[in-house]
Amino acid sequence: MLALIAGQGRLPAVLVDALPEMPYIASPEGFDPDFLVPDRRFRLEHLGTVIEELKALGVSEVCFAGSVTRPAVDPAEIDAATLPLVPRIMAALQQGDDSALRVLLAIFEDAGLTIVAADDLSPALLPRSAVFTSRRPDDQNRRDAVRAAQVVDRMGELDIGQSCVVHAGQVLAVEGMFGTDWMLASLRARPDGAGGIFYKAKKPGQDRRVDLPVVGVSTVAGVAAAGLDGIVVEEDGVMVLDLAAVERAADEAGVFFWVRRP
Repeated sequence: MLALIAGQGRLPAVLVDALPEMPYIASPEGFDPDFLVPDRRFRLEHLGTVIEELKALGVSEVCFAGSVTRPAVDPAEIDAATLPLVPRIMAALQQGDDSALRVLLAIFEDAGLTIVAADDLSPALLPRSAVFTSRRPDDQNRRDAVRAAQVVDRMGELDIGQSCVVHAGQVLAVEGMFGTDWMLASLRARPDGAGGIFYKAKKPGQDRRVDLPVVGVSTVAGVAAAGLDGIVVEEDGVMVLDLAAVERAADEAGVFFWVRRP
């Protein structure tokens, strides 16, 4: 039996649509996924209890999908089943995102649960390399993509973020703790006019079973509003929510969408 640990966004619903039967859905409190009602909502302080409940239900596989921010931990709320996990949880919360997620995965694995990647459940989330739009990247866009890949690789090594914006070889913005949407919104009043690319890729050495970056129609809207030429994502490293809808939205906005082979 499969359980989705489902955060915010459309990804959990996309996975449910791709599955032959409905999984059990457990969501961190305050982070319900779009279009789905969780079977169980839980606090981090009750993680041990949730794991015990999943096993009692016959769950053997777990997939993490959707967006969650780091919660504040209330020591008074920690239950007996979670108490032995507290040192690991607190250590994880002091680390970068990638390291923290590795600790979380290890807690589930140590309980005998198998972690399943989202793209294993829906391989269509990772399209092959191609330009999917009428507009094509020009030579400058292609040079900017090379520069952006170098930047995001370095960002990933430092566990900072997974995307950036480059125009004519210059880095205009990098993703930080406020995320992609905030980064793109910050460019709407840029003084140098329009142009440039939005680039997104996985972190070097990232555990592919969790937190692969995601783009969708909302990304297209943000890129168009920022006056950029198009979107470049790394092949086999970025999940695309509803590729056909992304292609239509990009064509309507006059931007390109390019899945680029590293």
